[in-house]
Amino acid sequence: MRLTILIRTAALIAFAGMTAGLAYAQQDNSQQSGTDPVADAARKARAEQKTAPKPKKVFTNDDLPSPPNSSAKPSGQPAAGGQAEGATTQDDAENDTKSEAYWRKRFQKVRDKLSASEQELDVLQRELNKDQVQYYNDPQKALMQQHDRSDINDKTAKVDAKKKEIESLKQQLSDLEDDLRKAGGDPGWAR
Repeated sequence: MRLTILIRTAALIAFAGMTAGLAYAQQDNSQQSGTDPVADAARKARAEQKTAPKPKKVFTNDDLPSPPNSSAKPSGQPAAGGQAEGATTQDDAENDTKSEAYWRKRFQKVRDKLSASEQELDVLQRELNKDQVQYYNDPQKALMQQHDRSDINDKTAKVDAKKKEIESLKQQLSDLEDDLRKAGGDPGWAR
């Protein structure tokens, strides 16, 4: 039994000595080379990047300046005059009470205002509902709110004002539809 323990101990010491010797040899090799092989590879890659030629610039249509007249015109018409006429006809179409663009623009303005007002009303109603259910931890504040209710009254007044504004906008939309019909416009322009 003593012999097996002695043999195991000797084998363990020999194994530890060999691993220590290998570790020392690797350390000695890295000290001889001066640096870590990974760091050497990184330095070599950086040096190659510096000496590599830079990629050439690729020009696209976005890099080129656009010509002053980008619309296609027949060869007999001047480019600048044609462009100015196109701009004035578009402005005239937006200001002409018989044009589709004029009516669509007016309807869109009223609809945008109506949509924004309805969203504001929704927020105000949520705040009002929250205040009506709110519980105050401070007894002084709770007594004051039970007696005064100023914040609830203020929000109720804001909700009522917003409802009146929405009704006014709906009336404007209805009046605008009547104006479109009287002007002889297509009812589809109101959509």
